[in-house]
Amino acid sequence: MTIFQMTKTVLKSLFSRPATLMYPAKPAKKTANTRGHVEIDPAKCITCRMCQRKCPTQAICVEVKEKTWQIDQMRCVVCAVCVDACPTKCLTMDTQYRPAMTARGGLEKFTVAGPKKKEPAADAAKPADKPKE
Repeated sequence: MTIFQMTKTVLKSLFSRPATLMYPAKPAKKTANTRGHVEIDPAKCITCRMCQRKCPTQAICVEVKEKTWQIDQMRCVVCAVCVDACPTKCLTMDTQYRPAMTARGGLEKFTVAGPKKKEPAADAAKPADKPKE
């Protein structure tokens, strides 16, 4: 009885297409929800550390004094919790996958602008000129 089941499986495999995608030859389809890796826009970051607090693997490190934002790609599990928690939306999830790493050292460090201080308006600082009589 088992020989018939085995023959059936062999014939089915011979005349049907493979169930998997031939990845190196044909690239995988990427949708809008595909999670590849975390990207940052350093100009928008206010170093609030919300992404660092929400990261379940502690892959993100924000230094307020040095104004740096750092991510360890080897620890990141691409869960997108940091992207959802960011109040300024400076973090985004890119759809492109990172190339495979062969050695430890997936640290990426960025210098951020930090919170911008509001300067007094130039018009309010100058006294109004009175017209000459």
